[in-house]
Amino acid sequence: MDTLELIRSLAIIIIFAKFFGLIARKLHAPQVAGEIAAGLIIGPSLLNWVQDTDIIKALAEIGVIMLMFSAGLGTNLRQLRKTGAKATVIACCGVFIPLVLGTVLYMGFYGWASVGTEQFYRALFIGTIMTATSVSITVQALRELGKLTGLVGTTIVGAAIIDDVIGILVLTFVIGLKDPSSNIGLVALRTALFFAFSVGVGYLCYKLFKALDKRYPHTRRIPIAGLALCFGLSYIADKYFGVADITGAYVAGVILCSLDDSDYIARKMDINSYMLFGPVFFCSIGLQTNVRTLDMSILWFSIAFVIVAMVGKIIGCGGAAKLLGFTGEDSMKIGAGMMTRGEVALIVSQKGLQVGMLDSKYFTSVILLIIISSILTPIVLKSLYAKRDEADYTDFHHPVKAPLRGAKS
Repeated sequence: MDTLELIRSLAIIIIFAKFFGLIARKLHAPQVAGEIAAGLIIGPSLLNWVQDTDIIKALAEIGVIMLMFSAGLGTNLRQLRKTGAKATVIACCGVFIPLVLGTVLYMGFYGWASVGTEQFYRALFIGTIMTATSVSITVQALRELGKLTGLVGTTIVGAAIIDDVIGILVLTFVIGLKDPSSNIGLVALRTALFFAFSVGVGYLCYKLFKALDKRYPHTRRIPIAGLALCFGLSYIADKYFGVADITGAYVAGVILCSLDDSDYIARKMDINSYMLFGPVFFCSIGLQTNVRTLDMSILWFSIAFVIVAMVGKIIGCGGAAKLLGFTGEDSMKIGAGMMTRGEVALIVSQKGLQVGMLDSKYFTSVILLIIISSILTPIVLKSLYAKRDEADYTDFHHPVKAPLRGAKS
């Protein structure tokens, strides 16, 4: 692709991504769904105006890294400490159950495979995609209902944050297993070494950035240095530890998330991501999907994928909440609140395609999951909270009458 062709492709991507993103937002759907739809329209599925070239892939990879850096910056460590052990248990179950169910689902459709085979790793990666939770839609729904700061709302947000961390660890581990020369012990060792390295370097970097932030608050040199840390840790993670580069980017964000200027850094990152790298990444998902090649087997698999992914979160998170002492109704709210999928599921899918653990045709399943879960979750939560509010109203306005003193019972 020459320079002029690249400029033409970027112009088409940006215009279509933003246009369809706005339409999606008007329809109360995730904006990323519109951007993915734009990729489907301008790609091989329909108009074929833009091809998924190596340069587009490179820009999309930068977009993924920046998205994960922003996700790390948005991590609330105080929230993690506040929700404590219960949110951790809920998150662990919310990762484990969908991971197992997704793996079984794939093998149920395409045949059972022995551990260590290519087929087994593909099945395991389908389960890995299901582990991701995107709580942004849930947070907005809870905020509108006025329930965000309650026990259930706080637990959902805390569990979702921990869920993302565990999901990245699972992704790192599963990708490490793909290397024929590796084994489970070696993968675990490399992953542990990377996080040990991150703790040491992260502490030093945090102190350095804190001093820099104190001396030069709200200056552009801080986001620039933060972006350099993001790219640096991404490179080190992949090059020297065999860990996914997006894991390094996420860790870089977590290192800086407690700075006074973390929101300022995030806003500066969002400018680049919102204007160029984000649209390129989400459109590239559509560019890699050709609906003309879909058959009925993929359609049936996609339907089963969506159902299993959503039910898996309800069983995993809701079941764990029930065992931890939450009421049945609150457990359902927690399970439903964890159903949504978004950018992280796409990022995991993109990484699977890149390392050869996922075929591009399965992006259709992921896209359907994101759209359906994002639409259903607010509806289900509103219904669950409406039942409680109606019960409270009934109890208040129509109390059970006690027998009068002295009256015959």
